[in-house]
Amino acid sequence: MNLFNPTPDIVAAQASHAPLADRMRPRTLDEFVGQEHLLGPGKPLSLAIAHDDPTSMIFWGPPGTGKTTLAKIIAAMTQSTFIEFSAVMSGIKEIKQVMVAAEKAAGFRSRTILFIDEIHRFNKAQQDAFLPYVERGAIRLIGATTENPSFELNAALLSRCRVYTLLALSEAQIVALLERALGDKIRGLGASGVAADEDALATIASYASGDARNALNALDVAASLAGEEPAQRITKEIAAEALQRRVLLYDKKGEQHYDIISALHKSVRNSDVDASLYWLARMLQAGEDPMYVARRIVRMAVEDIGLAAPEALNLCLSAKDAMHFLGQPEGDLALAQAIVYLALAPKSNAVYTAYGAVLGDIEATAAEPVPLHLRNAPTKLMKSLDYGKDYQYAHNVEGRVADMECLPPSLATRRYYHPTQEGREKLLAQRMDEVARIRQGKRKAK
Repeated sequence: MNLFNPTPDIVAAQASHAPLADRMRPRTLDEFVGQEHLLGPGKPLSLAIAHDDPTSMIFWGPPGTGKTTLAKIIAAMTQSTFIEFSAVMSGIKEIKQVMVAAEKAAGFRSRTILFIDEIHRFNKAQQDAFLPYVERGAIRLIGATTENPSFELNAALLSRCRVYTLLALSEAQIVALLERALGDKIRGLGASGVAADEDALATIASYASGDARNALNALDVAASLAGEEPAQRITKEIAAEALQRRVLLYDKKGEQHYDIISALHKSVRNSDVDASLYWLARMLQAGEDPMYVARRIVRMAVEDIGLAAPEALNLCLSAKDAMHFLGQPEGDLALAQAIVYLALAPKSNAVYTAYGAVLGDIEATAAEPVPLHLRNAPTKLMKSLDYGKDYQYAHNVEGRVADMECLPPSLATRRYYHPTQEGREKLLAQRMDEVARIRQGKRKAK
């Protein structure tokens, strides 16, 4: 008897007590639901599986979309040894030992698929450990992540893997999975005799946020509740009781994090006060760090409001301090107040655009020396080299504007800042015109 490999009877007993979502996990591509953009006829992942393509890959998508399931199906179809790790539970040292063993096994024509769930949990230095084994083909790495690989994965590792984006399942697809689980007498709930109303399944699917695992877990709870009723039928009321409350789909470090802060920022920029308040509340109610939100609000003030309403920056900094002082939920109102002001304030990105243009010129041109007349001359030697020669002290000239070029010669007359006619920036535009007229007048007088 092998103590480390359970007998078939033990495996069957364990499977019967496994959660419904695990029992109903698809075993073949025919059972797999969703991701038609990848698995339909002639689609990229479908072709890669059919051709037994050994390339490593990254599955990127929200929870419950089938990342682990797909990896297991690929291992079964390619007759590969499947080794599964979670980056949360396992260390890179332990995984290295497995990769060394897999490389030795490869010498005997044995293929290994190393599946790393939440691969983004490894830092980029740790991810380097996979590179030599992936490059030599000793293992086929399949990583799963809910976070944008462009941000979280090592560029060298990313370049050696194909990235496949998995989408949240539609409500119709979720309902199909629930119906299958209700009807399956071997792995599902078919033997229990529990049935379900259509609107009950629709309620579960709606609340699942595209996550098949969540939906099946909710169905399992609902079936237990219905089993205590004489009719043994899952009604909409029983489904609602099983769900308790809708959990917002929001991973504070995942793609939803970036999507929702983007929606908030763009709603403010578009002066849509209602949408701005909605996205702010979505973030705060989902548990986002309020100080992160406060920092982003300050950024909106300087990027999109700018000098059209310069008081916006002070207001947002005050809202940040209020949140820090009050905490939640009282501090949420301070952020809401700032968001309403930003959404309704006059908008200007003139400073943001000007600074970007300056950075572009700095990148594209040589490191220009400071013009001699602008240089400091604290010593006699520097003065003898004409440091500071012909400098005009603006306070001593008419109009307090000197006819003096302050940019390097190659950038002379370059204009970066173009104020808008919005809010207070209109006054700055008038002042710039006035300065230009004074300078032009002095040039004509020479």
